[in-house]
Amino acid sequence: MADLKPVEAALAALLEGVQPLGSERLPCDRAAGRILAEPVAASLDVPPFDNSAMDGYALNHRDAGRWLRVSQRIAAGATGEPLAADSCARIFTGGAIPAGADCVVMQESVEIDGDRVRVPAGIPAGDNIRRRGRDVAAGSELLPSGEPLEAAALGHLAGQGITEVTVRRRPRVALLSTGDEIVDPGHPLGPGQIYNSNRPMLKRLLEQFGAEVVRVAAIPDDAEGTRLALATAARETDVVVTTGGVSVGEEDHVRAAVEALGELDLWRLAIRPGKPLALGRLPDGEREARFVGLPGNPVSGFVGAWLFLRPLMGALLGAPSLAELPGLAARADFATRTGPRAHYMRVRLEFGPEGITAHAFRDQNSGVLSSCIAADALAVIPPNREVAPGDSVNCLWLRGA
Repeated sequence: MADLKPVEAALAALLEGVQPLGSERLPCDRAAGRILAEPVAASLDVPPFDNSAMDGYALNHRDAGRWLRVSQRIAAGATGEPLAADSCARIFTGGAIPAGADCVVMQESVEIDGDRVRVPAGIPAGDNIRRRGRDVAAGSELLPSGEPLEAAALGHLAGQGITEVTVRRRPRVALLSTGDEIVDPGHPLGPGQIYNSNRPMLKRLLEQFGAEVVRVAAIPDDAEGTRLALATAARETDVVVTTGGVSVGEEDHVRAAVEALGELDLWRLAIRPGKPLALGRLPDGEREARFVGLPGNPVSGFVGAWLFLRPLMGALLGAPSLAELPGLAARADFATRTGPRAHYMRVRLEFGPEGITAHAFRDQNSGVLSSCIAADALAVIPPNREVAPGDSVNCLWLRGA
């Protein structure tokens, strides 16, 4: 096992020389989930003026503790007059603070007598006021390059009146399955055949990581068909992903085809599940497509996608948030012992008052895909380590990552 390589070394080799893809201009209402290709500057203060944080009465704090005449009514979207002496303004949430007022008292705290109110004493200046520019100052960076355009970021853009943004082009990916024993759902199974569970799983993960899967196909179990399939995929895409077919068996033609078309580096990783990994490049004129050959076992493909395809898509998108999975320290409720390979265990996390507990699925076999459905995280157990219940383990968070 001395030739086993760490995950970090394979990931560094995969990302070597990867540059972010080009960009395109999109309307904001079509840019959800995309990655900003350039920073966006704020042209407006947010809020654009001092406004009330609640329904109540605007006054000068020096008048607190007195009876005051209600001289005006200011709703959201309206602009009031400067406060008259010995008066306050009825104001509603979002209403502009009138000149002369420097605080707001909530309506539940005052006594009312006709057109007068008595304000309690001790109201400080600035109370219940949202100051101009508190959230965003004009001229500051609103969003950085590489920011994913999710809900809050889209709201930030709308708050500046922005209707178009420049985003990274999605990585185009080909997802190719190997093996005549693999059958698509909807077709009858023959002797020795199984349904293709890798394809829909990896397609969804790639889309979740920001890719556009533009080619989905099966590779025939013959040398020439494999070579043609890979060459076609390399012409159309930025990344070619295969499942299975990179070992040394007589029917595993992917290895020879990649070596004939470009470059291939086979890795035996110190990882469980997913020891075999193929990385390479498939040139097409002046450009090249990256090649990633994942193992055929579905759990190995699932774990490999999170560890390798996600950061690769992040590098192509210029998105730092995809570079690595968030880590959480948790208490193990299980016992295990690893050999020379790190074990990426599927776990469910329980968040309690005393911290986070990691519950491992009983069957961690690489063919048990059901363990990935409810998994919140991957608990990373380093090589040659013994874990007892109560020990701290590092977990890679998968939910929303």
